[in-house]
Amino acid sequence: MPYDHRKIPARASALTCALAACAVLAGCGGASQPPKAANAKATGSPTPTLAPTATPEPTRDKPQATRPLSGRTVVIDPGHNPGNFQHSREINQKVDIGTTRKECDTTGTSTNAGYTEAAFTLDVSHRLRDLLKSQGAKVVLTHDAERPYGPCIDERARIGNEAHADAVVSVHADGSGTGNRGFHVILPARVDSGAANTSKIVGPSRTLGEAVARHFALATGTAPANYLGSGSGLDVRKDLGGLNLSTVPKVFVECGNMRDPKDAALLTDAAWRQKAAQGIADGIGTYLKG
Repeated sequence: MPYDHRKIPARASALTCALAACAVLAGCGGASQPPKAANAKATGSPTPTLAPTATPEPTRDKPQATRPLSGRTVVIDPGHNPGNFQHSREINQKVDIGTTRKECDTTGTSTNAGYTEAAFTLDVSHRLRDLLKSQGAKVVLTHDAERPYGPCIDERARIGNEAHADAVVSVHADGSGTGNRGFHVILPARVDSGAANTSKIVGPSRTLGEAVARHFALATGTAPANYLGSGSGLDVRKDLGGLNLSTVPKVFVECGNMRDPKDAALLTDAAWRQKAAQGIADGIGTYLKG
């Protein structure tokens, strides 16, 4: 959930054609026979075999330029950090989010069995990264648990801005009450105050969010949150620094409610997390190719 939610075959190289004892000058095409094993013993002077020049087979890898997201930059923001629990003083320091000052970061929530939101978001983010990179996108993570805590919410926004990202998705899970189930996507509200001005990203962020919500539902088979008024799975907020301070299209995805046993069973299942990553990737792809 958000930082300030209601909870807490290698190619053979060319052969050198210098057989001085031969009366025939051989061409330097690809070898037609596999090389002998390194420990094979010679049984006499080898007789050179003249083979026609082989035409190289085309590479099986799709060229980078033809991949659907080639040239696009996506920033993935794994919510929270596994180390936040040990750095309460640092993450409680307040930062400017444009409309007010709020905590640098929070610990996030967890399932009743102790599976943390920070572990969940990092796992889904890794899966999402791999899916997007396979389509040619340049992917930047705001962190990869390589730092002791954070980053703070203002730095998370700044990373997306400085990357000139085409899209930013912050991955989360909610910590609402039992019986509250489903996913939702948080969109930036129109804010123009202090360091925050979202006027240029409200429209494209909604388009991104709608695509992510639609594909997330298709990929995971889950429904939009039953505890939000609209029932659309879309929620507009102006109290999140990660959205307020963004200058590029950005949304938060709350993949489910970790405090509900049925949702928790999904969130702790690796196969379901792969579906969640696929749904987010499909939504991002639809948005970027639109």
